[in-house]
Amino acid sequence: MLKRIVEIRFGDYGRTWKYDAGTLFLQKNDKVMVDTESGPVSATIIQPPLEVEDDQVPPEIRKVTRKLTPEDYRRIEKNVEKEGDAYRFCLERIEARELPMKLVRVKFLLDGSKAIFYFTADGRIDFRELVKDLAHRFHTRIEMLQIGVRDESKMLTGFGLCGRPFCCSTWINKFNPVSIKMAKDQNLSLNPSKVSGVCGRLMCCLAYEHKFYVEMKKGMPKCGKRVESPEGPGKVSRLDILSRKVYVNLEDGREVEMSPEDIEKPKGQRRAKPTT
Repeated sequence: MLKRIVEIRFGDYGRTWKYDAGTLFLQKNDKVMVDTESGPVSATIIQPPLEVEDDQVPPEIRKVTRKLTPEDYRRIEKNVEKEGDAYRFCLERIEARELPMKLVRVKFLLDGSKAIFYFTADGRIDFRELVKDLAHRFHTRIEMLQIGVRDESKMLTGFGLCGRPFCCSTWINKFNPVSIKMAKDQNLSLNPSKVSGVCGRLMCCLAYEHKFYVEMKKGMPKCGKRVESPEGPGKVSRLDILSRKVYVNLEDGREVEMSPEDIEKPKGQRRAKPTT
């Protein structure tokens, strides 16, 4: 038996999710209502229905409820106004209560049954009194959701050093680990301003070509190593990994270019041959 599976996204950013389309006729960019753990939420169809074998679909997959109606669009417009009001009011109460937190975004569920306040903070925050203020003002359930600085950048969107929109806001579904070793392996500047994104964390794109650079560096000496070259002994000054070129400073002061195959370790560093 086959099921019709669609891919959806909540809002204009973030990861995508797979939902059961049932018998609904859905196309790319259609606006629909779906059920989530938090309640009914509007979403956009990113990929139209694909037929998938029933045994390949997780049993807990949720269904698309329906397409949005004109009434739903009117509710969304009203919610946008309420979200702006809630954001401003929450900022005032945060300042008044001197809470060490940064409000990022406010989101009302489609039916108005809950308002979610996204914020960042360095540690745990006692926001119980703040929740009372918000519930008294907006007469709905209040959820305070603490997020990371990368999630903040994803929500707010912007442009990276490359001049393009943030990857996290356009197509990245989840954040993968990024380490400073990835920058070192690619011979990139370790200046924080050069390898950090707007979020202050290492740029996600450092991981894109890392495996390729690691593969290309195989057999190449490290910078600073003393080596033997066809033109005499010297020290590796720099590498051009993509061209697989090694630059060596010779003892007479010259810098020469050669391939990794032309280089040997100094005789004193060579392994002794095993004796029989």
